[in-house]
Amino acid sequence: MESHELAPLVAWIHRRSLFIQGPRHLLRDRQQDNIDVKPPKKAPPRNRKNEFSQQRIVEAARAHFFCHGFRSVTMDELAEELGISKKTLYAHFPGKIELLEAVLADKFAGVEAKLNGIIHAHPHEHPHDFSTALQELLANMQRELDEIKPPFVRDMRQKAPHVFKVIERRRAALIERFFGKLFIEGQRSGMVRKDVPAKLTIEILLAIVQAIMNPLKMEELGMTPKEGFAGILKIILEGALTRRGRTVG
Repeated sequence: MESHELAPLVAWIHRRSLFIQGPRHLLRDRQQDNIDVKPPKKAPPRNRKNEFSQQRIVEAARAHFFCHGFRSVTMDELAEELGISKKTLYAHFPGKIELLEAVLADKFAGVEAKLNGIIHAHPHEHPHDFSTALQELLANMQRELDEIKPPFVRDMRQKAPHVFKVIERRRAALIERFFGKLFIEGQRSGMVRKDVPAKLTIEILLAIVQAIMNPLKMEELGMTPKEGFAGILKIILEGALTRRGRTVG
């Protein structure tokens, strides 16, 4: 076969080789891309054990602090009781005061949730709603205060008076919010006397609680917070409620 006859055949073979090589290059490039592009790393799972351990620490400390005072237990003893290292405990709470503040925040959060539940369960559409809500509020406050024993009150006075200031502010806010609302509704239903403004009644209650329900005065009177609060409310309610309010149950 002459060279001029071979030329078309050579050209055809050359075109075919380019056609075959092209996809090979593409395939090789795509494979290289797949090698270079790494799949995104999965986010590390949330450590629910650590999230839960902080609440466990607060609950254990709360049991000790309110009953025996917060000076009676050391951070090392708490760590041993919980079965955690001191490093873990101090990672959550750098010191006992920070742990005390967390215990009190937990206490107030629980109280507020329960009082909210009582108020929403009794919308004051009937006089019995007022009476039931008042009784449940008082019973709940008594239960909450019963948890706090004299050693805790003593330690608050001696070692953490600045923390007690936080307690006073939170306590006043709860009284004003829940008892204030209840007294206003009680006036509308004829259960609370109307000749004295509800706001004034609450201010009197706040002033008495402020003057009596503090560590120094509690120790001086030899009373527990539960006993002191019960006496204060008895005096306030005897003067604030109408005869109907005292008899409807």
